[in-house]
Parts: sequence; C-alpha cells; structure tokens
Amino acid sequence: MTLITRKNIAELHDVNQENCISIFIPTHRAGEKVLQEEDPLSLKNQLKDVKDKLAKKGLNEDGINNITQPVQDLIDNSSFWREQSDGLAIFAADGFFESHTLPVHFEAFNYVSNSFYLKPLMPMFVGDGSFYLITLDRDNVKLFECMRHSFTEIDIEDLIPETKQDRVGFDYEEKNLQFRSGATGSGQTMYHGQEAATGKRKNEIKKYFRAINDGLVTIFREETMPLLIAAQSPLFDIYKEVNTYNHLIEESLTIDFSDTDMFEIHELAWERMEPVFDQERKDHIARFLDEQGKGTTSIGIGKILPAAINGQIETLFCENQEDIFGQYKEENGVITVTEGEDNGKNISLMNLAAIKTFLKGGAVYLLEKEEMPNPNSRVNALHRY
Repeated sequence: MTLITRKNIAELHDVNQENCISIFIPTHRAGEKVLQEEDPLSLKNQLKDVKDKLAKKGLNEDGINNITQPVQDLIDNSSFWREQSDGLAIFAADGFFESHTLPVHFEAFNYVSNSFYLKPLMPMFVGDGSFYLITLDRDNVKLFECMRHSFTEIDIEDLIPETKQDRVGFDYEEKNLQFRSGATGSGQTMYHGQEAATGKRKNEIKKYFRAINDGLVTIFREETMPLLIAAQSPLFDIYKEVNTYNHLIEESLTIDFSDTDMFEIHELAWERMEPVFDQERKDHIARFLDEQGKGTTSIGIGKILPAAINGQIETLFCENQEDIFGQYKEENGVITVTEGEDNGKNISLMNLAAIKTFLKGGAVYLLEKEEMPNPNSRVNALHRY
C-alpha cells in the first residue's frame, strides 16, 4: 500500500480543469461487508451522483463517460476490492485518473469543481509523529521506524550477532525459562523452570538483551524519538534493566507473536503512541486560546483564506464534515461566500484554505465542533505573524 505524500498533494492541487472529480468512500479490509460487496456499491452510488452533477453542468453523455470510465472500471474489478484499507480516495479529470487506498476512514462524499477536493487527506499529515518499535520475539529481534500510517523495518543484522550463542556464549533455550503471572511481595515478576529467574538463566537473558541495546547505540545515539518495545512483560522487565536509551516508553506492548502479524502490531503500537503525539494538537489549541485578541489568531474564511494564500498561517482548524462555499477572485482577492456549490461556479473555500496552508508548511486539523478552539466559526487560524 503506497501512502499519499506531500508531493502527491501538490501535484493533485496543480490539476485545474473545468471538471475535476473527487470521490471519497469508507472501505473495509475484510469481513461480511467485503463479502457482500458493500464498498463497490458505495462507489457506484457516488459515481451516479457525480454523473448527475456533470449532466447539470451541461456535459453530454460521451463526455461524462470519458471522464468517469476509470471509476466504473474499479467498480467492476473484483480483485481490487479484496485489497482495501480503511478508505478510498479517487481523483478523475479529462485524461487524468488516480485512486489511493488509504488507512484513513472517510465519510462517503463527492465533489465536482475546477480543482480536486483534498481536505479529507489532511489527517494523514498531523499527529503522525515518528517512533521506534522493537519486537522482542524469542530469537527474533527486529527494529522498525513507525509513523501513524506506515512502518519501515531497519536492517540491524550487522549490529546484532546472528545467534544467541554469539550473544550469551551458548545455545540458550527459552523454553527452559517459563514465566507465570503474579508477583512476589516485593512486586517483582515470578518465574519457574529449571532455574530461578534471579539466577544464572536471567543473567543470560540480560546478556542477550544487553547485546541488543549495545548494538543499537549507533542508531539511537543522536535520536530523541520515543522507543516502544513489543514483548511479553517478563522479557520487557529484563530489557529495561539494560536499556541505555533515554526515550524508552515505560510500558511495553504485550504481544502474542504467534497470533499477530506486523500490521496488527503496528496498529496496536499506534494506539499506545497516539496520546503522545496528540499533545501537539492540544498545544496548538492552547496557544490559540491564549493568544486570542493579540493579533495572531483569526476566525472566518474572509480573513483566513488570504492569510493562507500568503503563507501566514501556522495552524488551521477546520470543523469536520462542514464546508464553506463561494467564489474567490485571485486577481483582486475578492471572496464571496454563498450557501452551497449548486451553481457549478462555487468552490470549497475551506478546501482552498486547507491546501494553501498545508503546501506552505502549516498544519491542518479537522476537528468536531466541540473541539474547535472557537466553535462559533467553522474555521480558526493561528498565525505565524
């Protein structure tokens, strides 16, 4: 699955034609809804609505089919629907077509204008901080660099010896050390097996984990990204004793590796890490509230859109599932707000503000009304200057 990038956003924004079609639908990875073909039916309904909009704009049947045929081809492609994620974004124009299978849930929506509707993609670029993930699975140790919607394995073979014999001096059999839940009076994990954990066997595990820690020093030396460990709790307790990386998350992700693939582990890891990265959003909201009335915040599309176009907005807050339609005259900066997009000439002014903010380095958050810093306006902005 190829995730959409900032460069993709810029390229999509550069497409300007009389009829640019944007379609978003929620999709499903597996289950009954896939078997019942609900996803292609959802796209079919959106396509029907798009064709009606194109007809109202005066496009004839041949012209409509020319633009929308790639969408129909997706509807008819049964294998395509077996390889979905959480959402599907489609962009089509005369001679242009792209579809993006993305790990973002979209509400079913379509938009026909002279440019593409890209605001629903903004959640992929905020709260998406990077973190390290180590999977400690018996004899199999892997390191990943993760973000909210992606993970990449980092090759550590040259940093960590290939076998446990190289690490601890002999063939350690983990089955000889068994763990059971519970704690001693001192609060330490209890073990049973051929040897007590506080004895020789635990020392061998510590030697093994110390080799891992020492091998990763060259990667972690200048880093400040948080590190999450996926392991059974007793193993993590031992790893913490030898860890020297200052940004280790204090609680591990407890995983049954025999019943969990890496995609599931990544999802569980993000659930654990999301509150850490959501702090940035909270900090931006707090700054907006603190700076209201000081000239560095604004509400209302009339003030915000020109500032977004001029690169003055550091953070834009848009009310989710809401929009502001109208017209914008680039030559003189005149903004006209209307009730909707029905006349075919109106555009989403909120979408334009979001994309201009994003492409000029600002952050864009889609929030529910009750989460907006100033809920009396559908758009709020925190300015750079």
